Amino acid sequence: MFKRILGATFIAASLGAASIAADAKPTDPQIAHIAYTAGQIDITAAEQALKKSKNPEVVEFAKTLERDHKAVNDQALALVKKLKVTPEDNEISQSLSTQANKELKTLDALDGAAFDKAYVENEVAYHKSVNDALAKVLIPSAQNEELKSLLETGLTLFKQHQTHAEHLASMIK
Repeated sequence: MFKRILGATFIAASLGAASIAADAKPTDPQIAHIAYTAGQIDITAAEQALKKSKNPEVVEFAKTLERDHKAVNDQALALVKKLKVTPEDNEISQSLSTQANKELKTLDALDGAAFDKAYVENEVAYHKSVNDALAKVLIPSAQNEELKSLLETGLTLFKQHQTHAEHLASMIK
């Protein structure tokens, strides 16, 4: 669990680093890439859970995350296409991907109840970090109102995911 909290703290630090100086605020193309990357990370984790878990509640939760994050990412892709914006890879996106790959390897080594517990705890920590970054860095930094609106919609949905993950974590021993 400490490793998962550490990973989520790293994600929060990566996203929070953008707010240290006014000049360091991410641009809309960078925000689009960060948001898409964060969603893709959760889709990949959900796919892993769908392959590994036998717990019906964990499987249903993973299906929900996969469906919701794919829908938000599809909306994000449609928006950047409409706005003729190219999402810009950046250090934050790269840090998120690096940390997520490490976490996926850690989870891949687990099976059964140990996997379920670690996966759900990771989802709690991940959603707390991403939701915090959305609220404190990405949404305030977004200049385009349509992008800001999509991020706000995502935040509302992802807060529900966090609540669901916290409930599930309290049930899995």
